Amino acid sequence: MAKVVMVGAGSVEFTRQLTADILSFPELNETEFVLVDIDPVRLETAESMVRRLIAQKRSKATVSATMERRKALAGADYVINIVQVGGFQATLTDFQIPKKYGLKQTIADTLGVGGVFRALRTIPVVMDVVRDMEEVCPKALLLNYANPMAMVMLALGKAGGIASVGLCHSIQGTSHQLASYVGVPFEEVTFRGAGINHQAWILELSHKGRDLYPDLWKAMQNPAVYGKDKVRFEIMRRVGYFPTESSEHSAEYLPYFMKSDAEIQRLDIPVDEYIRRSEDNLREFDELRAALQRGDEIPTERSWEYAPYIIWAKETNTDWSFYGNVYNRGLITNVPADAAVEVPCLVNRNGIQPCVVGDLPTQCAAINRTNINVQELAVEAALTGDRDRVYQAVMVDPNASATLTLDKIWAMTEELLEAHKSMIPTLKPRRLFF
Repeated sequence: MAKVVMVGAGSVEFTRQLTADILSFPELNETEFVLVDIDPVRLETAESMVRRLIAQKRSKATVSATMERRKALAGADYVINIVQVGGFQATLTDFQIPKKYGLKQTIADTLGVGGVFRALRTIPVVMDVVRDMEEVCPKALLLNYANPMAMVMLALGKAGGIASVGLCHSIQGTSHQLASYVGVPFEEVTFRGAGINHQAWILELSHKGRDLYPDLWKAMQNPAVYGKDKVRFEIMRRVGYFPTESSEHSAEYLPYFMKSDAEIQRLDIPVDEYIRRSEDNLREFDELRAALQRGDEIPTERSWEYAPYIIWAKETNTDWSFYGNVYNRGLITNVPADAAVEVPCLVNRNGIQPCVVGDLPTQCAAINRTNINVQELAVEAALTGDRDRVYQAVMVDPNASATLTLDKIWAMTEELLEAHKSMIPTLKPRRLFF
């Protein structure tokens, strides 16, 4: 019987899907679920939901909930991290203050000033989880879903000690999209990708041995197809490879798109998109809570989330492959060895086994390195408390540096540090003069 601990289980929609997927495997019928959150209302809702799913599946699984994380982690086999430190209010701050300075963002959870400050809030919490795991469940596997994924996984790579992998939806989602763009059933498509989280590249795409990239170039000429993914098609047009995160995400990872209102309009870039999604998530929570109170059946359709398959593969000693975010260690040879990369991985009872990719196409690696620069500085700030590295991470960010002067970057960063100071208390006084 596997013990699965979900930290941040108050993200109830995600908890619902992961639980339903785990329970869909007969071999995981006796899973012990332990839910952890700091919000008692969300935690109670998550526990009620999981209990309902167990009943619907007529499963032998069990569930408990606690606000005492260390107690929950004792003896865990798998720890799924889905925390969002600061919640909706912190997200609003990450958008509203930069907007005062003229900086536009779409998602702000991966890179940019929003990604940097989410890392500063999230990494210390994840490190606390790791320290607890080292003492009470040192052999457990940490499955991280929290963003900013690359920064969190880089911090975990530097810390070492606990087996971990970062899981995202972007590569499997993009592969499905590309199959639809070229009119081929996804089940018949073969693909290979690699890079960094939210900016990996589809390096190969084929159908029964036939290269599908020519079809994708042709599909791009169709306004109906191009209109679904304008930013990513523009990147492919210049780079030659399709990136693996959505156009709204990709727009803020490069310096070309967000600084111009005309480009924003031409490419249909949804400024402030994550605020709208967060508001939708709040409504979904209220709707799910009401559904539980009415006694409604909870949907249990299996998704393509990786974590349940990883748990199943490890518990049954079945070889299964997926795309994971791990510490580089020579897996991609033309980006920094001290980076978090997204590569093919094998899992079975022996754990996560990342695959060596070698060199990325030179232009793809060059673009990745511009994002890795920000990640390295932000992670150093989070791990060491070096306040100067926060300013410097924002300074080298592609979107911020394309839009703002240095003085504005410094003033904006200072205001965000003050606004978030209760959630980033370990930063030391700055050393540099400016």
